[in-house]
Amino acid sequence: MNRHDVIVIGGGPAGLAAAIAAHREGASTLLIEREARLGGILKQCIHDGFGLVHFKEQLTGPEYAERFIEACHQQGLQMLTLTFVTKIEKHGDIFIVSIVNRNGVSKHAAKSIVLATGCRERTAKQIFIHGTRPSGVFTAGTAQHYINLLGYMPTKQCVILGSGDIGLIMARRLTLEGAKVLGVYEAKATPSGLTRNIHQCLYDFDIPLHLSKTVTRVYGGDRLTGVEICAVDSQMNPLPETAEYIECDALILSVGLIPENELAETLSVKLDPKTKGPICNEDFMTSVDGVFTCGNALHVNDLVDYVSESGDIAGAAAAHYTQAPHSEITFHTGQNVAYIVPQQLSQKVTAEKTVLYFRSAKPIERCQLFIKVNNDIVYKKSYAFLKPPEMERLLFDFSALNLQSDDHVTFEIEEESHDLHHLSK
Repeated sequence: MNRHDVIVIGGGPAGLAAAIAAHREGASTLLIEREARLGGILKQCIHDGFGLVHFKEQLTGPEYAERFIEACHQQGLQMLTLTFVTKIEKHGDIFIVSIVNRNGVSKHAAKSIVLATGCRERTAKQIFIHGTRPSGVFTAGTAQHYINLLGYMPTKQCVILGSGDIGLIMARRLTLEGAKVLGVYEAKATPSGLTRNIHQCLYDFDIPLHLSKTVTRVYGGDRLTGVEICAVDSQMNPLPETAEYIECDALILSVGLIPENELAETLSVKLDPKTKGPICNEDFMTSVDGVFTCGNALHVNDLVDYVSESGDIAGAAAAHYTQAPHSEITFHTGQNVAYIVPQQLSQKVTAEKTVLYFRSAKPIERCQLFIKVNNDIVYKKSYAFLKPPEMERLLFDFSALNLQSDDHVTFEIEEESHDLHHLSK
């Protein structure tokens, strides 16, 4: 049996940050990655825009990942690549991780686990597109992998469904490589990607964005020959009378990401139906003591800088983890708040600043975020606008509140009244 203090599962930006943080805190750390190379999805993200928060400079995905990979090598971290975790079992206060790789099957023991398993893309089956099953239907990440890593051009004339950030970036990338992007279609009434990507990837390249429209059917035998587009009503139900046929040889899907938590579920970790990731406290420890989570396995982030931040917090906390009685206070989401992460707070929280991530439930202009304890306002912050696709981050000192186990902590977003806005002018 190989013994460690911390085992980090996943070698993407979250896992790399967690392993470095655990090692920095003096823990014997093992990093496990199923692919041949570390870096996760960043390996194929050759566009820039990474690192503006963490490094205060603009980097490509591979450049951002390389800085963390280099730090791991410099610190002599133990890392296993092309290694798959087949099972995690908890025996008392020890976790037994079974793995398989080129050297065969082995087991590793640790007092704490960090799950940094990232997320996966939704597929055509998951959004119920009817029709045949031709080649030429790709997720945006797959298309990106073909072009940026394999050097294959997957399409000459395509339609992109979904206005998520990967889809927007691929609209630009495909255009730069000579493909014709006929349009980006979004079933919602508002775009799903960051505003900067809407402008830099679509408007700058004259790629049309069609809101409240979706793909309802695909056509083709061996290869896709076209798609059917329909407008949708306010409930996002297709309107058959609006159907139109668009000839194309590929359909690129950018219809959302889902945190990868199969391993977490085998450990009976409780998941949040809003984020699809684990419920955790301010240290990103899940409902199972000793199991920590971070990055896109916790919730889907907009910026890799915040993925690394959560990895750093989880890794450091995992290094200092000791089994002891504890109790958590549950956060509640009020009006206009889609979700809050973390969802819980240790009753005896000691950190002067707790990192909080949240999204609004709908686009709102001129509003205020309130943190309330038993209906008393303990914090408020004004925003010019909030949009669901754009995650917000804030720091708050809960340690000064001396919270009790029965206290009710609520996060709410309230729109400023028209009269109040008029007076403020």
